[in-house]
Amino acid sequence: MKQLKLGLSMFRMGYHVAAWRHPNNQPDGSMDLAYFRRIAEIAEAARFDLLFMADELAIRGEDNPAGSRRRSSHVAELEPITLLSALAPLTERIGLVSTGSTTYSEPFNLARQFLSLDHLSGGRAGWNVVTSWGKEDALNFGHMDKPDYDSRYDRAAEFVDVVRGLWNSFDADAFIRDQHSGIFYDPDKMHALNHQGDFFSVQGPLHMAHSPQGEPVIFFAGDSEAGRATAARAADVVFTAKQELSDAQAFYASIKDRLPALGRAEDEVLIMPGLMPIVGRTKAEAQAKLDTLQALIDPRVGLASLYDRLGDLSGYDLDGPVPEPKDPAFRSRAEVMYKLAQREGYSIRQLYMALAAGRGHRMVVGTPEEIADEMQLWLEQRAADGFNIIPTHLPEALQDFADLVLPELRRRGLFRSDYEGTTLRQNLGLPEKSLR
Repeated sequence: MKQLKLGLSMFRMGYHVAAWRHPNNQPDGSMDLAYFRRIAEIAEAARFDLLFMADELAIRGEDNPAGSRRRSSHVAELEPITLLSALAPLTERIGLVSTGSTTYSEPFNLARQFLSLDHLSGGRAGWNVVTSWGKEDALNFGHMDKPDYDSRYDRAAEFVDVVRGLWNSFDADAFIRDQHSGIFYDPDKMHALNHQGDFFSVQGPLHMAHSPQGEPVIFFAGDSEAGRATAARAADVVFTAKQELSDAQAFYASIKDRLPALGRAEDEVLIMPGLMPIVGRTKAEAQAKLDTLQALIDPRVGLASLYDRLGDLSGYDLDGPVPEPKDPAFRSRAEVMYKLAQREGYSIRQLYMALAAGRGHRMVVGTPEEIADEMQLWLEQRAADGFNIIPTHLPEALQDFADLVLPELRRRGLFRSDYEGTTLRQNLGLPEKSLR
């Protein structure tokens, strides 16, 4: 029986916009290694495949409406590669995945960072490829304006090729390290990249041994046509945000159907939508957990949470309809939000309340059996190979999922009881991958 793959997102002390205010959360947790160590210990004991750290390169959005920013926790966050490197010796089997921008990074530095994490963790590193889109990001890197949409994805495609080429600078058996003869490596097994492209000129080689897992695992989160094309060609795992089964099935098929023409088998790319499970021993208990968090949302923070995707809505009637997004920076997520509002008949206020928990990802509130039913349905109906779990608040919501939902999934034979291997690729069931 096919089993689910599970990632855990550790972003922002939880994905609910009021997560930091929950009485059982640690309000300064986002800057505390001990806080993340506890989360990692729970996830690894539960046999999650990976820990995932999203990242942003700026404090985004205006203070709009006035007073919203001072009530938000996203102004203080650790750099994710540094955090995951600190967690590497504190964990043994769980994967360590970080976002890395192709817009404001250089391939050589990024390749070196992720391959270093891979060696430090014994082959458990993954890179989530993103293109940075915010104007605030651009200003932090000395650019007067953000790059246009198409060039961001063209740069990303070339960026990934360069990084993979650098990761394969040495064959797996290149390092002899014979102390008696004094021979450290075989120069015939070292490969200079000598890349010349539209965006990058990189000589190489990268001065680092081959990955313990062939290559660090590549994740991708783009939902546009350009993003899907790049994901099908280069990604091992694709993250996505889908609310409806039919939309998730269409996305799943759009990635899987591209693979044969690219010489890739269907099981070489895993699709993992985001999922926020809010679980209780009864439906009422689960709903009460959500209600507690919803009551902590300041209206100014709720409205600000829509700003990056749908623009400044402060001039609209909050109890009126959601306007159609106009040239949003984050097209795919804006479309998800707008479709949800149209389908459910949400006002602006109702939309930010609905999205406050999952930030555009699917939320399921219910008993362990009800949540397991939904996860099993998406797996069997070719809408997902697994899920990136995005808890409302950490670590409590993670512990609830581990204690209540995972036993039900295991009872159904849908999730592992122990790790299959020592590397992230092995545990995800992905083939070892390298360019040579």
